[in-house]
Amino acid sequence: MKYLVIIEKTETGFSAFSPDLPGCVATGATREKTEKNMRDAIAFHVEGMHEEGLKVPQPHSSSTYLEVSA
Repeated sequence: MKYLVIIEKTETGFSAFSPDLPGCVATGATREKTEKNMRDAIAFHVEGMHEEGLKVPQPHSSSTYLEVSA
């Protein structure tokens, strides 16, 4: 499955979350490390949901960029 992941720059590195998996977050010093940590976090999150007998949400979020005059 492919989940949308939002990555944001912070004062100390980067943070990430997925709108389709509430509570699943990750951080890292670099964007690459944050992506790796988020991939691991999603796998752990989904595994935990399976163990709890919970339904794993299907990915449904999407993104786009809109150009506006500033």
